[in-house]
This record gives sequence, C-alpha cells and structure tokens, in this order.
Amino acid sequence: MELLTIGAFAKASRLSPKALRLYDELELLRPARVDPDTGYRYYAVEQLERARLVAWLRRLGMPLAEIRGVCALDAAGAAAEIRAYWARVEAETAVRRDLAAFLVDQLTGESRRDHTTMLELRYSAHSDRGHVRPANQDTVYAGRRLLAVADGCGPAGALASSTAVEALKFLDEGEELAAGSVLNLLEEAVRGANEAIGDLAGDGEEAVGSTLTALLWTGSKLALVHIGDSRAYLLRDGELFRITHDHSVVQSLLDEGRLTPEEAESHPQRALLLKALGGGTPPAPDLRLHEALAGDRYLLCSDGLTRVVPDSRIKELLGGEDAVHALVDEANAAGGPDNVSCVVADVVSPTRPPVTAG
Repeated sequence: MELLTIGAFAKASRLSPKALRLYDELELLRPARVDPDTGYRYYAVEQLERARLVAWLRRLGMPLAEIRGVCALDAAGAAAEIRAYWARVEAETAVRRDLAAFLVDQLTGESRRDHTTMLELRYSAHSDRGHVRPANQDTVYAGRRLLAVADGCGPAGALASSTAVEALKFLDEGEELAAGSVLNLLEEAVRGANEAIGDLAGDGEEAVGSTLTALLWTGSKLALVHIGDSRAYLLRDGELFRITHDHSVVQSLLDEGRLTPEEAESHPQRALLLKALGGGTPPAPDLRLHEALAGDRYLLCSDGLTRVVPDSRIKELLGGEDAVHALVDEANAAGGPDNVSCVVADVVSPTRPPVTAG
C-alpha cells in the first residue's frame, strides 16, 4: 500500500492539512497510518477518491454531517443525496434572490407591486397539551396578516409564550404594512417581548423563556422572524423546505459534523437552546423576507411536533386536508410527550375570505 505524507496528500486532494486533521477527528477521513512516536499522519493513495469527493462537497457548501452521510452511501445513493441537497440550496437561493430584488426596488424607487398578483392567506391553527405535560405552555396565533407559534419554558412558560405572541399582535391590525419596514418592526417587537418575558421571573426564581417563530404578511411577501427551536416549513410544488434553523446545542453540533441526525434524535441536550426570549441581552432573531406564490402552504410548529414526527411524514400530512389537526393527532399518536402546536396557512388568490379554525 503506497502511503503519502499529510502534506503530499493535501496537495493531491486539494484539502488543507488543517482540514484533514479536522476530518480525522470527526472520523470522516481517517489516515491509513499514524506514526506512534511523532503522531504524523500518512494516507493511502486509494483514499484520494474519497478525499476529492469531500473537497468537492465542501465547495458546494454541504455541511460536514451531510458529507459524512453521503460518503457512507453507494454511488447511486450519494448522487440522490447530492441532488436533494442542491434542490434545497436552489430554494434558499431563490429566497435570497427575491430579497435582493426587493432591496434593488427599494433603492432605485422602482416597485414590482404593479406586476404582482395580490394574494391572501387562508389559515388554521391548533394547539394541544399532549399526553404527558401537565399544562400547555405553547401559544399559537393565526390572523389576517400574522401567524405565530411560541413555546414557553419555566414555571411561567405559558405566560412567557403568550407574552411573546402578544408583542406581535399589533402588527395584525390597521393598514397593510410596507415590506420595506416590516423587518425593522418585527425586530423591535421581539426586543419588547424579550424585556417583557424577562420581567416575568422575579429575584431568585427559576428562569422563564420562550421560543418564537412568526410570519407577517405584507400582501405579496411574508416576513419571517425566528428564535429558538420552533420551526417554519414551506410546501411548494410538492416539495417540503424547512425555512428556519434551530438555535439549539444539538443543531450546532450537527452543523459542525460532530453529530449524525440519528445521534441527534437521542442526544441528552436535545432541548437545550442557544437562543430564546427572556434573557438579559436581547438575542438577535433570524429575520428575512419570502416571496409568496399562489399555492404555497406554510407550516409553523412547536418542537412537540418535530421531535416525534419525521419531516417525511410532515410532508405527507401537510399536503392533505385538515392538515393542522392531522399533524397534531400524529404527534399525539407518537406518544404526545410534549405540547404540540401548529399553524397552517395557504397562499391563495382573493376569491373568498380566510377562515380560522381552532
């Protein structure tokens, strides 16, 4: 077996020695031999094909955890995973493209509103205590413009989640909001929610907090604000896209390639958040605009759904009738270990008024 030094292997594979050392630690690309005295790494020529695949996938921007999964598959399976990954990238790129176009319109004084068919939301919402929790600490809201899910924690968790949603409700009233100002309004509202929730915990009491995931309708676009591990999904043309990123310890480990999705499911710190409302310093929420298309279906949900119902099943149920109740029922059928809350909204042409469901 012909061996190459780490330097020679790095040049041949177009991976830096630093990257090779990281991939060794993550068991993504282990050296063929490690000198017991010096700790120097040597690689087999036969490992170049895998190393080059890793390098190419990193150039695509694929996270390390996904690369490890791709490398474990046969050629056909790897190709399918790469195709699915790139479809997600294209969907996310489309969102950024729409935001860029919007900014150009704002800066040049042009407007695409005259060329956009006005659309409406038709929505439903439902929240359930589940089978294990003694009380429901989730709050859901669905209105003409505002959709929101919040998941509270601590002794006043229910009050925390309702406070988070209450801080946004004023945006559901009055005249239609301009897309150019809506993100600033959402950020200010989240700041106020954070302060209000922080005031709920008195001196010496257990911490109180809440997640918050909300969509605000401007007439042609949806503005997203997100903090925590509640989620938002988009079902478009039969494909399901998660449009939020969990602010959790486990998600950060997944992003770094230090956990597989299978390991994440049973990780003891699965519920530990990196960001939530209620702390001293206002956490920075994720904020962005989404261009809405007729036929889009959006889902907002607490982690009581996503911890027990896989995305493949969410996609199936979300495409059916009365999706909001079907999703909640599915979580309870899987044991209902947590409160579960869902808001489902369809983007439709204004042929009939929106209908709420409890």
